[in-house]
Amino acid sequence: MTTFDTSDPKSTRRHRAAKRVAKGATGDNDNRDAPAIMEEPEATVAETGDALQPARQRKRRPWQTPAEPPASLPAPAPYVPRHPFVALCYAATSVMIAITYGLGLNLVNANLLQVSGEFSATTNETVWLTAAYMAPNVSLSLLLVKIRAQYGLRQFAELAIVVFIVVNGLHLFTHDLGTAIVARFFAGVAAAPMSTLSLLYILECFPPERKMTIGMPMAMINIGLGSPIARLISPALLDLGGWQPIYLLEVGLALISLALIYTLPLTSPPKVKVLGFMDVVSYLFLAVGFGTLAIVLSVGRYYWWLEALWLGWLLVASIVCLAAVAMIELNRKYPLLDIKWLLSPEILHFAGVLLMFRVLMTEQSSGISGFFQQAGLLNDQQTTLYAIILGATIAGGIACAAVLKPGREPAIHVVALCLMAIGAFMDSRLTSMTRPEQMYVSQALIAVASSLFLAPALAMGFVNALKKGMNYMLSFVVVFLFTQSIGGLIGSAIFGTLVILREKFHSAGIVEHLAMTNPLVAQRISQLGGAYSHVLTDPVLRQAEGVALLAQQATQEAYARAYGDVFLLIAIASAFAVAVLVLGMAWRQFGTLLRPAAAAA
Repeated sequence: MTTFDTSDPKSTRRHRAAKRVAKGATGDNDNRDAPAIMEEPEATVAETGDALQPARQRKRRPWQTPAEPPASLPAPAPYVPRHPFVALCYAATSVMIAITYGLGLNLVNANLLQVSGEFSATTNETVWLTAAYMAPNVSLSLLLVKIRAQYGLRQFAELAIVVFIVVNGLHLFTHDLGTAIVARFFAGVAAAPMSTLSLLYILECFPPERKMTIGMPMAMINIGLGSPIARLISPALLDLGGWQPIYLLEVGLALISLALIYTLPLTSPPKVKVLGFMDVVSYLFLAVGFGTLAIVLSVGRYYWWLEALWLGWLLVASIVCLAAVAMIELNRKYPLLDIKWLLSPEILHFAGVLLMFRVLMTEQSSGISGFFQQAGLLNDQQTTLYAIILGATIAGGIACAAVLKPGREPAIHVVALCLMAIGAFMDSRLTSMTRPEQMYVSQALIAVASSLFLAPALAMGFVNALKKGMNYMLSFVVVFLFTQSIGGLIGSAIFGTLVILREKFHSAGIVEHLAMTNPLVAQRISQLGGAYSHVLTDPVLRQAEGVALLAQQATQEAYARAYGDVFLLIAIASAFAVAVLVLGMAWRQFGTLLRPAAAAA
């Protein structure tokens, strides 16, 4: 061991400087993975004669680029072969988590009218329950990618499910709309990790070569379970006592998921310090930007886009925050999001395809339910339809797993879009007398198309991101979140707005022909008013009731024509997408044939 003379000041200074140099040489930089809190070395040294002179100390600011590159996200944990029964248990855990998450997302959306009655609120007020849920949910998964890498997957899973249980338990104590909106906001926060956990559990069952071809289609089945199951079981839950049984069921399912997560831990990669100060700052701007955009898209058509001034201010705030994210990330050496990669033609094309399909899928997620609601039908009159949708979703996922292989993605997408176009065209022929029985085939085709399309697109995106490196997974998560969460809201907003505009157009056309001087109109009013002949003896009152009923029927017919117009537009857009995709495939094939000929020449 080296000794030094403590009585000699020069010897002491040399020893301290040497320790600092040795500390830097041995890689003692625990904070190198957190660029936000990095500092410069305390002193640099220069040898002058036999003395080492310390240089002036200079601290690094949190927003400055670190001297050492941050650690990359850890690679996925190595595959651990499991007994088939254990693998089946992991798959069942994934399904349970997906159903728990899906019900939390869809039960309120599927029963907005009933919830309005529960809180004695208008539809415009109740829709804030959806907006409050989506505001944090659309962006939080991005930050959770780094959180679970830094603190461990097992701790992340256990804490996430506990928080989910606590937040859903709070709903049992909400008795007014204000507290319910607050509870829904925290429910959106707590539910963000659940979809990720469902995906990780289903992928845990398969070896690496099967994760994308079989695991991803199974994951897409799980994603599609929530909406039809929510509409199947909600009538029975509401009959038990309104709002409270819905959340009693969610808490019960979450407790089952908690037991499964503790019993069946995920294989966790090593912990890596990847979360930095500027990551949090950038995420906060992103969360505000996506959150305000989600609120605008959720409530815009209810308050109408150009009528409520505060919608414009929220949209301005969203644009400013997202611009701030771009400015921050473009000036970081190790960004949270690679903006340049996100704006590359390949990623823009990929995002455009996902966004387009998510908008087209709005027909099934909100179009059909909205049409039947206008026709006066409730969920308990549509149970068979949603059971068929559920079965078709599962069948489509199984078919996708059977045929999905690298290189087949474009062909599968062509089939999915063709099914979408056929189903939407069949639905466009609806009338005010159309009932669920007439939509069994068309909605089954659309459900199969959804399962066929998303799995190949997501698998292809994962592979492309992994080729660039694990850190690009964060950017890919943003693409997927934007196209699915924000894309779903965009689709609902566009769909609902077009229906309202077309309904006004058709109402004007119908009403101008309803003149009392028309004998057929007068006869129809007399027939409708005759239904009140046993309770109303005054012929004037009976005629007024007949006019009111005729106006109601005219409105229903106008809405039916409006929904038919929008369904036809979806069919045309799907057919156009098929044409573009086929032309792209033909162009690539033509280029492949030309390259050998050019090489031979």
